[in-house]
Amino acid sequence: MADVHDAKTRSKNMAAIKCRNTKPEVYLRKKLHALGFRYKLGDKALPGKPDLVLPKHHAVIFINGCFWHAHGCHMFKIPATRSEWWKHKLFRNKQRDHEQWEELRANGWRVLVVWECAIRGRQKIVESELIDQIAQWLRGENEFCEIISSNEQP
Repeated sequence: MADVHDAKTRSKNMAAIKCRNTKPEVYLRKKLHALGFRYKLGDKALPGKPDLVLPKHHAVIFINGCFWHAHGCHMFKIPATRSEWWKHKLFRNKQRDHEQWEELRANGWRVLVVWECAIRGRQKIVESELIDQIAQWLRGENEFCEIISSNEQP
């Protein structure tokens, strides 16, 4: 199946996709700040440039989009157009994520990954529960945690 846009239009559309200050990221920042958590934004010196860095808790938070990080939840689907190219790109993103998380942990950082499906979508976690899970993790000692949609919790 051919793309419905010409190359120039497709390029413009893809360039407009934000990687910083996304709605889920801004939403979580406001909620955490209201609870008294203070953070730095996107420290480029750390592997993977985490969305939030909480030095006091020696923790980093990634707020990952399910599509761009090949989450595999109900919000992720390989595009029908150029599917092999997309599979390679998205699964390389996923592999790189895991490598960066391990590097952060090896350097003593605690890593939390909040997936887009936990924040929005038909199976999102209730807001108060989501914020409570994040706050509990930040106050705890676990090295790694992923928060995913309510229907997909292990």
